[in-house]
Amino acid sequence: MQRLTRCLALALVLLLAAAAAPAQQTAAKPKSSAPPKTTAQTKTAAQKKDQAPAVYQARFETSKGAFVIEVTRAWAPRGADRFHKLVKSGYYDDCRFFRVIAGFMAQFGINGDPEVNAAWNGATLTDDPVVKSNRRGYVSFAMSGPNSRTTQVFINYDDRNANLDGMGFAPFGRVVQGMEVVDALFSGYGEGAPRGRGPDQGRIQALGNAYLNSRFPKLDYIVKAAIVANPTK
Repeated sequence: MQRLTRCLALALVLLLAAAAAPAQQTAAKPKSSAPPKTTAQTKTAAQKKDQAPAVYQARFETSKGAFVIEVTRAWAPRGADRFHKLVKSGYYDDCRFFRVIAGFMAQFGINGDPEVNAAWNGATLTDDPVVKSNRRGYVSFAMSGPNSRTTQVFINYDDRNANLDGMGFAPFGRVVQGMEVVDALFSGYGEGAPRGRGPDQGRIQALGNAYLNSRFPKLDYIVKAAIVANPTK
């Protein structure tokens, strides 16, 4: 019962301090005799362009070593598409594992550059149905409530995190290589402020890695994240 109560309390603070949606760019109108695309056609084309492969792998080089996340789009299509876009764009490079709680999970996904964070504010995703369970090694987006996912994700440490399923945390992938690296991430700061003595998410959003480097220098971090060109099992 104590374990369940603790996990429920921790789950309630898997928060995403979302950052600001980028301004839309206006492209010049092409000179063409073809009829203009309808709004529905344009939306469909954009969705297809942003769609991730059915299965893909992302390799994370970190200060502790490397691990690989395999994503299955069918588990959580919107989450899989967003994660693919973030990895491919280099968003996670130099990000800190700012919230690592032994026996629970490791969380990352606030960029070290405040301007980049600002560009993602409000870029929330509609929820995916929960198809897989939050068991050890499975990866889900953090959220603050319905339809609030943006950039932060967490890796589950324990099978008992399955109690997160009913709260809407939808796994989109799992660690298939290097789980021992994830286990070794520095967890000494514990829970974040104000509940604990770890980093304050609002200050990370506003000040970036300058704040983390000065106040929490022992945090592990991502050196480089990239989509694996020719994934292997």
